[in-house]
Amino acid sequence: MTTSQNDLDALSQLGKHAVPPDSPEKAILERVPSPHRGRQYVVRFTAPEFTSLCPVTGQPDFAHIVIDYIPNEWIVESKSLKLYLTSFRNHGAFHEDCSVTIATKLVEVLSPVWLRIGAYWYPRGGIPIDVFWQTGAPPESVWIPAQDVPGYRGRG
Repeated sequence: MTTSQNDLDALSQLGKHAVPPDSPEKAILERVPSPHRGRQYVVRFTAPEFTSLCPVTGQPDFAHIVIDYIPNEWIVESKSLKLYLTSFRNHGAFHEDCSVTIATKLVEVLSPVWLRIGAYWYPRGGIPIDVFWQTGAPPESVWIPAQDVPGYRGRG
């Protein structure tokens, strides 16, 4: 299936000037029809410079986030995903909340066959916190590569 001009015209951010939202609640995550409905393939997004704020101290937190999903009827429009992820820069939440919120929002918008997130948070206070979540077991017939995010220096 190809994306029609009507599908593209319905997008509010792609090809237009878009200001990053102030918060994830104000962000608009958009989708377009999957170009290969009925086929199972993995889409990967990697955000190596994700940032949010500690809800207690207001200090910045940094993560390397990897999102893998198998589309069903929809794929995420990548500019809207970038703006959605950027909206966390001024958002105060714990690592676990940011990570699972991103994944569940994608599931809500896309209804994918399968989705997982690996959020590899950089150490604060000497302890890295990594958060992993997925919708369930992936289909056996699909090749899903390892996320291969390097371990932190000093990790035993």
